[in-house]
Formats: sequence, C-alpha cells, structure tokens
Amino acid sequence: DLLLKEAGWALDPAKNFEVAVVGMPNAENKGFVDYVLWGDDGRPLMLVEAKRTTKSATVGQQQSKLYADCLEAMYGQRPVIFYSNGYAHWMWDDHMYPPRAVQGFYKKSELELLVQRRNSRKPLADTVLNTQIVERYYQQRAIRRVGVSFELDKVRKSLLVMATGAGKTRTVIALADVLMRANWAKRVLFLADRVALVNQAVNAFKAHLPDAAPVNLVTDKHTEGRVFVSTYPTMMGLIDEAFDGQRRFGVGHFDLIVIDEAHRSVYQKYRAIFDYFDALLVGLTATPKDEIDKNTY
Repeated sequence: DLLLKEAGWALDPAKNFEVAVVGMPNAENKGFVDYVLWGDDGRPLMLVEAKRTTKSATVGQQQSKLYADCLEAMYGQRPVIFYSNGYAHWMWDDHMYPPRAVQGFYKKSELELLVQRRNSRKPLADTVLNTQIVERYYQQRAIRRVGVSFELDKVRKSLLVMATGAGKTRTVIALADVLMRANWAKRVLFLADRVALVNQAVNAFKAHLPDAAPVNLVTDKHTEGRVFVSTYPTMMGLIDEAFDGQRRFGVGHFDLIVIDEAHRSVYQKYRAIFDYFDALLVGLTATPKDEIDKNTY
C-alpha cells in the first residue's frame, strides 16, 4: 500500500481491493484480484497480485495472467500485470515483453502512456532518420541496429562502441529523436559523470533537438521537460526525493536512459539508478574492455 501511495495512487477499499472478476477457470467461474488500479475512463490500467513476504513473488505469475484475461474480457482493455511479495516486484506488459523485475509500481500517467502505446507505437525501421543530426553512414547504421534490438529482439539494453570524435552524442540525439517520433519514448535521461559533460550534452540537445526542451538537472532541479541531463550523484539524490509521500520520479518516468562513458566503475557506484528506473538503456563508450575482471559488456 505504501509503495502504491508513493506512486501517487489514492487507494479506495471499495474500488481497488479484492475486485471480483468472472471467467476464471474454476468451478465458480469467479475470482478476486488483490488490487486493480483504474484509469479515468473506468478501465483497468494495472493489476497487482500480492503474495506473502515468505513466498516468491513469481508464484503469482500464472494467476495474475488469468485475472488479466478476465479483466480484458470484461472491460475491453488489458491491464499491465504486476506481481509482488512486498519486496520483489515483477512487471509483465505481455503485449511487448516477458516479465521483468522492477523496483516499484508505475504512476497512473506512466501506465496510461504504456497502454496507449500498444496502438500508437510505430515501427522504428520505418521512421526516417534526421540527416541534419547524423549524416555519417556508421552513425545511421548504429541507430538502426539499436532499433532492431529494441523492436525485433525485444532486448532493452544496448551498448554503442564508437571511437572518440565519431559523434556519439549526435548519434544518441538522433536515436532519441527517432524513438520520440515513433511514440516509443516521451522522456529521456542522459547521464554523464562530470558537470562539463552535462553542459556539453545540454548544448548539443539544444542545437540538434530544440523541441525537446532539455533540462539540466544539476542547476535546475524542478523544471519539467522531455530530455533531462544529469550527473550520476545528482540523479541519486533526486530518486529519493518525495513531496507529500509521493516520489517525483516514478520507476516508469523515463523511457530511455543514455549512459555517457559507460564504464564498469559507473555500474559499481551508481547501479541503483539503473535498477530503479525501468527504461530502455543505451550505453556509450569509446574503450570497451572484455577482460574477465573488467568487462564493460
């Protein structure tokens, strides 16, 4: 209950708990869903199958799928499935991806976007690249390859290895542009490890993608926009920030996170950021290592 409130849900025992559904494959043809969270149109956005803390959350996977089938048949919209034991949470948007572990629950606006994208998402391969931003063929190939892995392979992480000076920042700006125009991404987070690199990235976004209204979180913590640029420590601080018990950045706040200079030290120190946000991830590096003790991949 606390985690749902942190995500901004106002819980009403009459509407949200133990919601009766029909169409279950049992003798009574009935079932009760632990939690159903509704959109403003009265259709289900999310269901939560809650297990005791002593059990594994994954025990509820099959049961939650049956509940989703019932709710879809009753209301004409399939909710996003969550199952949890209070500590481990799994999300299953079964239109697109297999189940994955997440840090908490999505906010209402984030779920509405997810559900709406089932119909509005366009194929990435058909989305035209902006050659004003990337004119070199290898940059365009890199973007297309990331698109293939996101769309066809259903992989949510990518690493771009490009030599220094090959235009990594431009490449990810053009990638963000493609994802936004194809309705895959609304908000993007660009992380760098030094303030100078953050300023550089903000200027690059302003030059190449002015409509995205880039926000520099280091100097400007409370502005809203579509592209947010930050250092790792600043983002670590903002994740924990809450007003009236509600977190500013929900787990589903960003659709794409770009890690500039993706080195192993970044993952060791700031892994909490990538664990917390449930987003597509693109790492950039000029010097990947694949030795056993220092593996960028």
